[in-house]
Amino acid sequence: MPADPAEPRTVDVTDPGARRARRVLGALVLAAALPALYLPGRTHNFFDLKIYMSAMDWWAAGNPLYDYVQPDRVQGELYFTYPPFAALLLLPFGHLKLGATVAIFTGLTLMGVLVTTKWLLDPVIRRHRLPYLFTLAVGALFVLGVESTRETITFGQINMLLVVLILADLLFAVPRDSRWAGVGIGLAAALKLFPGIFVVYLLATRRWRAAGVATATAAGATLLAAAVAPADSWRFWTHELWATDRVGRTDYTGNQSLFGLLSRLTAPEDPSRLIWLPLVAAIVGYGLWRAVRASQAGDALTGLTLTGLVAALISPITWTHHIYWFIPAVVLLVDAILRADPYTAEGARRRRRLGAVALGTCMIIVYGVVSFYDWGIAPVPTDTPWEFLGRNAYVLLCLLLLSTLPIRTPTPPPLPSPLPLPPPLRSVDHEVGGSR
Repeated sequence: MPADPAEPRTVDVTDPGARRARRVLGALVLAAALPALYLPGRTHNFFDLKIYMSAMDWWAAGNPLYDYVQPDRVQGELYFTYPPFAALLLLPFGHLKLGATVAIFTGLTLMGVLVTTKWLLDPVIRRHRLPYLFTLAVGALFVLGVESTRETITFGQINMLLVVLILADLLFAVPRDSRWAGVGIGLAAALKLFPGIFVVYLLATRRWRAAGVATATAAGATLLAAAVAPADSWRFWTHELWATDRVGRTDYTGNQSLFGLLSRLTAPEDPSRLIWLPLVAAIVGYGLWRAVRASQAGDALTGLTLTGLVAALISPITWTHHIYWFIPAVVLLVDAILRADPYTAEGARRRRRLGAVALGTCMIIVYGVVSFYDWGIAPVPTDTPWEFLGRNAYVLLCLLLLSTLPIRTPTPPPLPSPLPLPPPLRSVDHEVGGSR
């Protein structure tokens, strides 16, 4: 007989079509939320990219590269501060219209997000048999939603290029002892000083050849720039490199380094180097010790992530768009959660503990520290607990992850199933007797 239309219908949760539909719907909901996250960043209007292009026009006209200055509402005067090798790579873009340059930089950043997200998630997907396309889509949407990526895109920054070079080197070339190991890190360090910490990481992990290649690559790129622009190169390495006031105010909330935290406590005065330098030494010692332990355990991703967090903390200026390293930290936390056995008391506690850290990290890096809250432009000291937490959220999160990020051990391959025993031999006498 026909079913009663008033009777509730049951949905087969094991139906592959229903699962696929739910996944597509979930990905679409996440994608629909992205524009709201990008609305505050529209005010940036590719500000950094415009500085690059204006500086290239200034340089091409025969002016000293590092004389270029552009006013900023928050930080006063801003200069071109990248090494000369970066200027050589940016110079051709000065011949393009701004719209074309914006499209190229944005497109390259999006490609970098997709490629690096695939690199991070592929091992996790295989290990835990997760739905491939859905997991990659959610991962890419998450990366696009965090503040560091939003600021990279809306300012027109080059950070994803550096991330691609570093991850390609430390996830693939270095573990395989490739002859190219170290080239990516060397190029990244020649483009921007921040990645230089990864050369130290190679030395600490006794990757002598890769460290030598990285150093030689960075030196070669720097010498190439010096041959093309000797006066600008000499000026950068002897003077501009050490003039931190050219980059911006250290107390500005967007500077999420340890020095930025101290600067916000003492503003408008500079913090004491006698306090900052011992803290830097302690962070470098502890962070690289854990990174080396991770490398020795075969966990390349944790090693490089810890090194990136160390770099963010010890640099005098670490803008929000520099701290990509929260993203692999989230991947590591999720992987560790999935590895823990939920059916044991210890495994359940570990899942809850790591789950709280992962969820808190995701919430902080999506909301951010500068996107949705105007901290003002006056250099005033932090004077309330709320302001201390809010204005230093990334610094505190870096310190937390530096101590809690789990070091994974390689998953042993599954044991081969035992071969079936051969059937027992039948007695010849029995056969003969049975034939009678």
